[in-house]
Amino acid sequence: MERLHEKKLASGASGASTLKYVDVAEVHDSVIVLRNGSLRAIVMMSSINFDLKSSEEQDAIIVQYQNFLNSLDFPLQILISSRKLNIEPYIEMLNDRERRTESEAIRTQIAEYRLFIRELTDVTNIMSKFFYVVVPFSPVESKETGFFARMMAAFHPEHVISARREKFETYKNQLFQRVDHITMALSGTGVRGVLLDTEEILELLYNAYNPSLFTSTSLSELSRVDVEGL
Repeated sequence: MERLHEKKLASGASGASTLKYVDVAEVHDSVIVLRNGSLRAIVMMSSINFDLKSSEEQDAIIVQYQNFLNSLDFPLQILISSRKLNIEPYIEMLNDRERRTESEAIRTQIAEYRLFIRELTDVTNIMSKFFYVVVPFSPVESKETGFFARMMAAFHPEHVISARREKFETYKNQLFQRVDHITMALSGTGVRGVLLDTEEILELLYNAYNPSLFTSTSLSELSRVDVEGL
């Protein structure tokens, strides 16, 4: 189990004061648990270049997307995140390849290519777009707690913890069923989806709540699900 404040949203008293505005209570097992008890899963989606498709392919994609929307019996949120591309890891990889290459001609080509990439990124803000689908599940529970239920919780707390874990597993399975439905339905349009794990969710939330501290993404992150246009 990991909590959002473990990512150090801020330091000192300022961090404690900002936590009350965060709806997230905790994140574990690839699930976000909100303060009101509802659950969220986040699926990172790939993209397609619709304009490069033929008219027949475009019509088929539209029909598949219509079928997907008509199949939903629950709300969802589509999130688009734009980040400035961090080219440094790629430059370091080119430097390493240049050092290990024995051919002088190839080393010259790599050096010229590295200089071109550096100059290009210096004059152009290269942005990467990430697409996410936020899938909700809100369990309906009775809030009535009688005297005997409170006594049972006081004298047998292990039973209460076990029951909560069982409920969480039940709700999580229902949430993941929705995730499976979304990924399967959208696969007909050529879009692929990957469920974010706990660490990736924490990173996404941390970046969302700290935009001034995080402005770029590295090239290595782009291989997660072939996010860029196909």
